Amino acid sequence: MALLGACAPPKEKAGAEALPFIRTAPVSAAAALVPRAYSFKTPGTLTIGMTVGALPIADYTPDGQGYVGLDPNFAQLIAESLGLKLKILPIAWPDWPLGLTSGKYDAVMANVTVTEERKDKFDFSTYRDDKLGIYTRSDGPILRVDGPQDVAGRRVALTAGTNQSQILDRWNARNIAAGLKPVEPLYYDDPGVMRLAVLSGRADLSFGPNFLAAYEARDGRTRSVGTVAGGWPLTAFIAVTTRKASGLAPAITAAINAQIDNGNYIKLLRRWNMADERIPRSATNPAGLPRQ
Repeated sequence: MALLGACAPPKEKAGAEALPFIRTAPVSAAAALVPRAYSFKTPGTLTIGMTVGALPIADYTPDGQGYVGLDPNFAQLIAESLGLKLKILPIAWPDWPLGLTSGKYDAVMANVTVTEERKDKFDFSTYRDDKLGIYTRSDGPILRVDGPQDVAGRRVALTAGTNQSQILDRWNARNIAAGLKPVEPLYYDDPGVMRLAVLSGRADLSFGPNFLAAYEARDGRTRSVGTVAGGWPLTAFIAVTTRKASGLAPAITAAINAQIDNGNYIKLLRRWNMADERIPRSATNPAGLPRQ
């Protein structure tokens, strides 16, 4: 479990939403890895199914004609690295497996975590460390959460049926066995309402996807007191997902590593206040979370 301090705001003067996409040139070594036999959904275009609707990951531009956020820009960098145009298809998260296997799109960027079970049907090119963030109000008394003992007796806002709720359940069981006060979980489906619970003092802490809480914390009203691996105690990775054995994953992995090498990757993460989720190198089909 890695713990980090409060996230620093982006250094670029303009708001991230108003900045033009970071662009790149074709990377011949990556493009050469695309199998000659691979048939793109649209010739010369990388079609990516993407969940859209919440920054900093992905949202629509104000005119509704384009996309803004980390994933749309990163998808652009991948496509350009491969010498391709980009087409984004907005999708609902539950639809991505069938849409990908049926060929509706070439790849998926939908905050998909690498798991051993998913690797049976899909290939993965990692690009983010899957982190959960623990946040409190900026003027609150809690300074750090370094482990289960630090949430004993606390009121924790989170969403039921998630990785973080399972982690909190395990922490709570450990605390009770050690004679510590139990956690009081407060369940919310709406991230905005969850944050309001922290700001109003109804909850002491929030526990959820770090990227969303870090982006919200740019206003200075909440701050990070710790991050937890999304597969705690195991490390988990978010990846671009492609059809199993399609041959596209190695090319995408090489494209991602080219953007790591040229500095575009970290520049983009910092733009969206997500540098905490950087990885040193992209990998194809690394060890995933174990089968349930």
